[in-house]
Amino acid sequence: MAIDDENAAKQPLLTSSLDQKRSSKRRRLRRSRSMPVDLTPLDKTTNNEFIPRALSPFAKVRYNLKRVGLFLIVYLGVGTLCFYLVKDHIRGEKTNGVLDAVYFCVVTMTTVGYGDLVPDSIASKLLACAFVFTGMALIGLILSNSADYLVEKQEFLLVKALHIRQKIGTTEIVKEVEANKVKYKFLVTLILLVVLILVGTVFLSRVEDLDIIDAFYCVCSTITTLGYGDKSFSTRIGRVFAIFWILTSTICLAQFFLYLAELSTESRQQALVKWVLTRKMTSVDLEAADLDENGTVSAAEFIVFKLKEMGKISQEDIELVMEEFEELDIDQSGTISASDLMLAQSSLT
Repeated sequence: MAIDDENAAKQPLLTSSLDQKRSSKRRRLRRSRSMPVDLTPLDKTTNNEFIPRALSPFAKVRYNLKRVGLFLIVYLGVGTLCFYLVKDHIRGEKTNGVLDAVYFCVVTMTTVGYGDLVPDSIASKLLACAFVFTGMALIGLILSNSADYLVEKQEFLLVKALHIRQKIGTTEIVKEVEANKVKYKFLVTLILLVVLILVGTVFLSRVEDLDIIDAFYCVCSTITTLGYGDKSFSTRIGRVFAIFWILTSTICLAQFFLYLAELSTESRQQALVKWVLTRKMTSVDLEAADLDENGTVSAAEFIVFKLKEMGKISQEDIELVMEEFEELDIDQSGTISASDLMLAQSSLT
């Protein structure tokens, strides 16, 4: 009985997938005439209000740059005020009270820590400890997500620039971006990182009067947050520049390594998929793919088996989905019908 139910559950999937493959045109999903009207908008409540999608705690922040900017302004504002009040307890190369406070706040939150300005009392040291943790959280959880969002926005322009001599439409560009999303994120971040390194090197060489090698050395020690402190920004205009440049460059480098890791993972995944699709199927594979143990492998069983080999799904995923299917299959017919959904929804109320 369980085998028959499982076969019955698979049949609609097979018919649907084969029909879509044979059809020359894509067909829009339409409501069945026999289906109750109340069940048509499955994504709506009984009050015709859309059910909100599950969002991560920082999903809204990612797509709301104004809120991210507000977080940053509040952090820098509070940090500047606090470090300005304890300016007499901070020793080092000073230029202007407010400017030095903002500069020290940025250097602290990015963990660069040159050492040109250091806390010199119990209060200032405890304050620095508090702001370095909150600053790291701000960068890791909010600013990095915003940087990822901004990079995604530039992917379209990059693809368009790469195909500037070809006449391709917006649809083709969007498809290529989706197909190579990680690759283009990596390229966009790499280009931006190179520009920031060049701008920082030239600025330090011209404004801070550093040798070109020392300027490049300072840039590298800054964006990697090494911050040795033997070379840093010591002039007023230099620290104004550093406030924006340090924040941008350190986040850019972090995103660069993130996309590099994603690109490496994606390459390994693609190699695994290629191997799975090209290798010959053996009798052992046939036995493993035969989920209902009837001696034959259906299209649905073959798809599930290949997805498991590719690492796209796991046995735990399949079991969880089957549990949900069994809960919705109220009449235990092996298929989910409109009446099953009505009974399932009524049982929840």
